[in-house]
Amino acid sequence: MRLHISSLALAATAVLFQTTAAKSGPTSVAYVEVNNNPISNVGRYTLADGSNTFDIAIIFAANINYNGSSAVLFNNDQVQATLNDAANQIKPLQAKGIKVLLSILGNHQGAGFANFASQAAAADFAAQVSNELNRYGLDGVDLDDEYADYGNNGTPQPNDQSIGWLISALRSALGDKLITFYNIGPSSDSLSTSDASIGSQLSYAWNPYYDMYSPPNIPGLAKSQLSPAAVDIPTTPESDAVSLAQRTISDGYGVFMTYDLGNGDNSAYLSGITQALYGQATTYS
Repeated sequence: MRLHISSLALAATAVLFQTTAAKSGPTSVAYVEVNNNPISNVGRYTLADGSNTFDIAIIFAANINYNGSSAVLFNNDQVQATLNDAANQIKPLQAKGIKVLLSILGNHQGAGFANFASQAAAADFAAQVSNELNRYGLDGVDLDDEYADYGNNGTPQPNDQSIGWLISALRSALGDKLITFYNIGPSSDSLSTSDASIGSQLSYAWNPYYDMYSPPNIPGLAKSQLSPAAVDIPTTPESDAVSLAQRTISDGYGVFMTYDLGNGDNSAYLSGITQALYGQATTYS
């Protein structure tokens, strides 16, 4: 199959590489559980040449809720506090060239990315996301199709068109902002058999299974846009994380995803990863 990568998705990727030109190697991603840790900590990690250890910081997580008739975007108190403190939590990261994304996760209410009943319903949710990103100056959105509990509250079961409707609506609404995908759930199943014109509107996608190596199968995405590795910083053994980083390089993939970067100094753990990815240790300041 001939892959088609949309100009907007490529533009979003190109902007990221332009802001991190000092570093040669995969795009590095850090999810932060802001219920417990500050997103600003991502910016304290640098490589020996002064470039950022992480290229993308992801606020985990807002929710897709159900109001009885439609899907609505919801922030818990900690996520909202992070967004309200954008001047201290978000803008300093962006000033360093780090992209800051908002992850969206199901919330057991039956609403999710896989069960929009129409293009109009998907477009309505995409507009809510776009408004939120613009309100707080964020660089994109991450989609995580977990914990939706499809069928709760009388909601429909997943369908194969829904995630494509949403991705297309988001790309239209967000322009060259990043759209990333945590490759799990019914949305993942649908994307694996979708036309490349859908997947090509994503910026990146990654394996969701920690301490494992499994490249996402999404037509329309190139190896440079995929993270086959998934590292849970608190639980993945350092030796496994280093091995996953080495394999990412040897197999020619362009993204490396980590989850749950905590507060405080994790540079010793991260240095093994960054030595494999970039040939440089990580420092914390």
